[in-house]
Amino acid sequence: MSVAEPRRIVLFRHAKADWPQVSDHERPLADRGRKEAAVAGRKLADTGIPFDLALCSTAARTRETWKLAVHELAHRPKTVYEERLYEASPGELIAVLNETPDDAQNVVLIGHNPGVHGLAEILAGQAEGDTRTRMNSRDFAAAAFAVLSFDGSWKTLEPSVATLRDYWEPTE
Repeated sequence: MSVAEPRRIVLFRHAKADWPQVSDHERPLADRGRKEAAVAGRKLADTGIPFDLALCSTAARTRETWKLAVHELAHRPKTVYEERLYEASPGELIAVLNETPDDAQNVVLIGHNPGVHGLAEILAGQAEGDTRTRMNSRDFAAAAFAVLSFDGSWKTLEPSVATLRDYWEPTE
């Protein structure tokens, strides 16, 4: 695998969560969220991206989103549950991605807003078509994902180096 090949990052926001009397970290998905997570998994499969690695927040709603979505993929990537993704800022998310091994070409990060939306905005120096407008129209909806690509190693990932290639949300 050459570093010259574009790398892809899919930033995937957890599906709609419920609000029971539990800590924020332990909030499960709502019924609508469970349905949307499976639909998002099918849409991820439709991208044709062969994920090498999934980085998932340890929060219950992100773990549940990923569990439902990954079943729709043809190939299950290695999944790392990362505490630092919970309530992470875009800068903290970049720091985690900078640690990604270079043998991982395509990564999906399952996280939370506002960090995921902020990261997509910060990384995307360019955007194809109306992807940025669609992504910003609803502040990166629950169960939505953005597909970005960039050249170089994971250590070189920084603001404005990526191109926003696609954005999907459940209402589309």
